[in-house]
Amino acid sequence: MPRADHPAPCLRRQPRTRKVWPRFVLLAGLGAGTLALTALHGFAQTHALMINASPSLPHWAIWLDKDAKPARGTIVLFAPPPSKLLTAHFGERPQPFGKRVLGMPGDVVTRQGRIFAINGKVMATAKPRSRKGEVLALGPTGTIPDNCYYVGATHPDSFDSRYAAIGWICQDRILGVGRPIL
Repeated sequence: MPRADHPAPCLRRQPRTRKVWPRFVLLAGLGAGTLALTALHGFAQTHALMINASPSLPHWAIWLDKDAKPARGTIVLFAPPPSKLLTAHFGERPQPFGKRVLGMPGDVVTRQGRIFAINGKVMATAKPRSRKGEVLALGPTGTIPDNCYYVGATHPDSFDSRYAAIGWICQDRILGVGRPIL
């Protein structure tokens, strides 16, 4: 029982650093392991660890395999095409994007209003404007060309193939296939 001349100690919340340390240690370990493999085997020529800062994918650490081929449902990491809209949101040199492959070469993408479907299955609804208020032009429809993919995510703010600024993602933009780590 606290005495009248000594008030009860203030109960402060502990800083949120507790959850950061395990991630930091894990990333440091992964980074050290990657450096060791690179030094010994040239492993970084075909693999890399990518950190995802976007909420459009639920994974914050992704292992990039540069030799793997995209398949339906896999995550691809790609260099986004140049666009004024992308520059306005992500800067002059945006980081690689990571999205799931929803449509493969030869699949047919259709649109009714702002709703996109692949081979008749509804995949996404495009927003009319970005979070900053810019008009968002709708992405391509028709048969997905050879060596190109329709990419997307379930997050409503995902910036993906439903918008013209991204469109089809073709092989020359793909950095590799990502495998979620965390």
